[in-house]
Amino acid sequence: MDGQVTVITNSIVNVRLTSTISSFEVQRKFSRGISIAELKGKLEMVIGAPASGMDLELFSASDKLLQKMDDNEALLGSYPVDDDCRIHVIDRSGGQMDEFSDVSKVEKFELSDEAYDKKTDTARSFMKKLRVGRFNEEEVAKKKAELAAREEEQKAAAETIPVGSRCQVQVPGQPTKLGTVMYVGTADFKPGYWVGVKYDEPLGKHNGTVEGKQYFECENKYGAFVKPLSVIVGDFPEEDYGLDEM
Repeated sequence: MDGQVTVITNSIVNVRLTSTISSFEVQRKFSRGISIAELKGKLEMVIGAPASGMDLELFSASDKLLQKMDDNEALLGSYPVDDDCRIHVIDRSGGQMDEFSDVSKVEKFELSDEAYDKKTDTARSFMKKLRVGRFNEEEVAKKKAELAAREEEQKAAAETIPVGSRCQVQVPGQPTKLGTVMYVGTADFKPGYWVGVKYDEPLGKHNGTVEGKQYFECENKYGAFVKPLSVIVGDFPEEDYGLDEM
């Protein structure tokens, strides 16, 4: 009709939700046609607070308090609620901030290793059936024997390497290096036998001190520890790099 303006309001409103028991803000859509009592019932599932213990406050999109929503019979649309407004839920039931997201308060289920070992529906029982990894006793025994044999080889090799002798170090994947044997024996940083070498060039990792313990002395970056089987003792003179030539 001429001279009249019809205002069409969207029946669904998209609002932000906050509460006194959570530090998070969420967004939800509600019908303007539901009552405040119905709204509280829906908020109960979102916020985690009982509907009977809720007080609601309506804030504008700019977070200005507009009014309390204290009439349970009133419709949501009867309040000045619009998209991006914020409804703040005040929980009067005694809930604490973030108590539902604090996992430290959750009772944890604990199972002893012995009890877990008896279960038949676990990853451990599955691995046992297939004899995989540490549950393959033959494979484990074989690897232990190979490791022990290798350590015996390393020990035997170490006994043939005199401290002070010239040597060549051949580590797989690395260039051959020349140096002088400075230490032979076990070490605190790793098990087994080790040879401490002072390289002719700064191709090492330290100055003979590892993890606070000094095994030998040399300039920094000239010292290294290698396994005995990587060391060849012989007449390996230091290379002349022409440092004395003009």
